[in-house]
Amino acid sequence: MSVALPAPAPIPAELEALFTRMRFPYARKAAPEVLATARAQRWDPAEVVRVLLAEEVTGRDGATRRSRRKSANLPSGKTFDSWKSELSSISIATQNALKTLEWVGRAESCVISGPSGTGKTHFMEALCHLAIDCDLRVSWFTLETLAATIGRAKADSSVARTIGRICRADIIVVDDIGLLPVSHDTAEAFYRVVDAAYERRSLAVTSNIHPSGFDTIMPKTMATATVDRLMHHAHLVETSGESHRLAEALAGRGVVPLT
Repeated sequence: MSVALPAPAPIPAELEALFTRMRFPYARKAAPEVLATARAQRWDPAEVVRVLLAEEVTGRDGATRRSRRKSANLPSGKTFDSWKSELSSISIATQNALKTLEWVGRAESCVISGPSGTGKTHFMEALCHLAIDCDLRVSWFTLETLAATIGRAKADSSVARTIGRICRADIIVVDDIGLLPVSHDTAEAFYRVVDAAYERRSLAVTSNIHPSGFDTIMPKTMATATVDRLMHHAHLVETSGESHRLAEALAGRGVVPLT
């Protein structure tokens, strides 16, 4: 039979006030238990300071990552926990190389093209979650949301400022290109971001068509200029095979059976 341990004594009011003044919420929260342990185990005072500061750093890092995950606008929360690497048409060696995120440090791009349902978005989103866990910043767009963002900026003449804000991210994702024809305004928004990020930030693009075919869905001149910059320092990954979504649906795994 387990015995409930008494709650640690609260810290002195003066110490709590100092934690509050210094804006150390995570250290303040951990302090009662840390100080109780320190007294019981006769810690060196330096160890107490180290543990409390470590609690603050860990808490702040976690809060930063949660904030960055929220502001990234990732689509569905898919991570490598649900990714089946052995079932992907992307080679294991390529998957592992991209997961190192070394390409982000070199401001290189990643372009994944292939048929619908072959895991392009899942893999890219998992990479983005991994990047956020490594303290990188991510911005996720579709062509439509990117065009809407730039379109709103045109209304108040803040296009340069908006693109500058987008390019603060370490990875800028444009997802699902090629599903629909692209208007001139949408193609222009895409070009502006690609041009601004070129050799400065990493672009990550998923597409149902190879980049060489972008001129079939957007104005040829703009497509040529966009692809030229996008592909100059890019890792091109091509997926193949049948749709994983369709395969699950045909196998009866697309929905929970009704009872």
